Amino acid sequence: MPDPTSTVAFDPGAGMTGDPGTRWQPRYWSIFVGQALSLIGSALTQFVLIWWITDTTGSVAALATAGMVALLPQALLGPLGGAFADRHSRRLLMIAADGVSAICMLVLIALFLTQHIALWHIYTMMFVRSAMQAFQAPAAAASTAMLVPARFLPRASGLNQTMMGIMTVAAAPLGALAIALMPIGWALGIDVVTALIGIVPLLIFAIPQHRAPKAQRAGLWREVKEGVHLVWDDPALRRIYGLLAGVVLVIMPSFTLVPLLVKEHFGGGAEQVAIIEGLGGAGMIAGGLLVAALAPRRLMLWLLSGYALSCFTLALVALAPADMFWLAVVFWVFSSITFIIGHAPFTTLIQTTVPNHLQGRVLSLLSTIMGLAAPIGLALTTPLGELIGIRWLFVLMGALGGLVSLLGFLSPVLRRFGASSRVAER
Repeated sequence: MPDPTSTVAFDPGAGMTGDPGTRWQPRYWSIFVGQALSLIGSALTQFVLIWWITDTTGSVAALATAGMVALLPQALLGPLGGAFADRHSRRLLMIAADGVSAICMLVLIALFLTQHIALWHIYTMMFVRSAMQAFQAPAAAASTAMLVPARFLPRASGLNQTMMGIMTVAAAPLGALAIALMPIGWALGIDVVTALIGIVPLLIFAIPQHRAPKAQRAGLWREVKEGVHLVWDDPALRRIYGLLAGVVLVIMPSFTLVPLLVKEHFGGGAEQVAIIEGLGGAGMIAGGLLVAALAPRRLMLWLLSGYALSCFTLALVALAPADMFWLAVVFWVFSSITFIIGHAPFTTLIQTTVPNHLQGRVLSLLSTIMGLAAPIGLALTTPLGELIGIRWLFVLMGALGGLVSLLGFLSPVLRRFGASSRVAER
């Protein structure tokens, strides 16, 4: 029985989206491009720092630690960041997050240029930047619904996924180019410049925001709990979050383990790994552009079908014969395209069914679930891969992920989710 003191009551007057007016395009595109460049700069410098750790230490443990400090703070602080995004100015949160990240880079630049850099300095700055993402990501996601008309939201989600694909493709080559052209200290300056570019439109344009009146606000930690109860107490939200957690738990390890599949099954090297990962990023871009162009209306159908196709195709990657690496690449690219086709509609579903003043908390929970499910999935699949081999591990992951996705079609609640204008009010 849910705790009645913790259950969120939806305000019937609270809109899911705002009215951006007839001249919404300059504001949206300025903020979108600024944030996109800021994220690309962050991804580039993340590659630079990871390469420095690799080149300096040659330690698996050092790289694993870097991965943990870069991912866990955002995952663990996500609910708190979502509550802040609903409670305070999202525009100021985005400005502060970019500003703190830029300051972190300035500190590292000074340490590199004075040759006082130590490994713990980089870990610390990665930790802080990841924590800032816990506040910036839900603020940015919830702001989108107030910057564009409702009819443009599916396209906006597709554009966001396209941007993530561009980051995947561009981070490594741009980071490598930066290292080749300048000392690492100066290469990190790119992130400072792109962070400032991301801040400027936020200083120029206001972002409308629905917020509960101060008299109706609970304490901060109670609002965090309300976000959790909001998802748990609503049958549709609970099911879709559970389904996404299951899919991520099963298939996310494939992104980490694909180099091992390329090496052991296909007999490839670093060049082949770069090919499959780079073209996979291109597939993500294509999937995002496809969603942006088509602006799908039956969002749950796209989500479940996209995830199922992506997972089953992942199994086909490993089933490709060892001497047909090109076929595995084709399947991997198709899996990347369909993964984005499935993933992009989720944000739109939340933006069109959950009141805007609650979206920060609801969206941040997804980041937390994905951030925690991925390492748990990796921990579970690693010993299984040792037992059955990397090829059959991929086949198993793809088949299970596809079956989990298809289970969504058996739920009447999920099939109806998104068909109405809002999540059921309580």
